[in-house]
Amino acid sequence: AEKAGLNPKYTFDTFVVGSNNRFAQSASLAVAESPGEAYNPLYIYGGPGLGKTHLSTAIAGRVIDRGFDAVCETAQNVFSDFEFERFNRPYGSADSEPVRTGKYFECDLLIIDDLGTEMTNQFTVSCLYNLINTRLNHGRPMIINTNLSRDELRKRYADRITSRLFGEFCPLRFIGKDVRELKLD
Repeated sequence: AEKAGLNPKYTFDTFVVGSNNRFAQSASLAVAESPGEAYNPLYIYGGPGLGKTHLSTAIAGRVIDRGFDAVCETAQNVFSDFEFERFNRPYGSADSEPVRTGKYFECDLLIIDDLGTEMTNQFTVSCLYNLINTRLNHGRPMIINTNLSRDELRKRYADRITSRLFGEFCPLRFIGKDVRELKLD
């Protein structure tokens, strides 16, 4: 697997962890160090600018370094691929053009970055449910990060999704001050 699209600056070495987020860093490092082993999928949530994307990218980079196939993609890009497959794929092109969504089901580790930034509708909710449920049923590791609170997730997505996120995933809450804002001071 290659690291195309991953920011090379986002590593565990460059992750600045505040005392509030040490557990999240430790849990993430454990996943990255032994990606082939079974573990609870991670649900990383908290306000913007706290390092969720940085940590997710660091996990993907470490997993790829260990020879596993990791896909780290924004929610918007994931659902754009599903929309293309459903609505824009030319009829009869199955053999001539690769399926864009297969990697999300087949990779060793899937990381969905910034869940909640996509336009949410019945189609995207259905795709998200299918993706989460399929990966859970096949024991395939997954990490989701979001700025949305539990209540915001419940309002936005079906109970089938939030039940799986809160019941099957290990929640890692990020708290603190927006690092991007601090850089401006």
